[in-house]
Amino acid sequence: MAKTVLVVEDNELNLKLFCDLLRAHGFAAEPVRDGRDAVERARAVEPDLVITDIHLPYVTGLELIGQMRGDTGLKDVPIMAVTAYVGREDEERVRAAGANAYVSKPIGVARFMEEVLALV
Repeated sequence: MAKTVLVVEDNELNLKLFCDLLRAHGFAAEPVRDGRDAVERARAVEPDLVITDIHLPYVTGLELIGQMRGDTGLKDVPIMAVTAYVGREDEERVRAAGANAYVSKPIGVARFMEEVLALV
């Protein structure tokens, strides 16, 4: 049975890229375009991993990570943040929010998949 990865990304090209990469490596990818829908969708699909952009409209990735960490059913699901922010303080802030991994955009395919495989 394929591992399920919930991908939260508002940019259509990035969402397609991430989902295509995951599917090519045998994962079931569940796309979510709006962070406001992510917690409910995560509860429904029970993902093995959540990948989220940090810069999302309406609900930031940091807020989303906090919501998931505060949800009893989702608090232990690994979360990988993907963001264009690349400063050391940005990574520290993302990890402090509860992300297990941090990958900067533009992503390198090998690095992206290494992190995914390490988390699942």
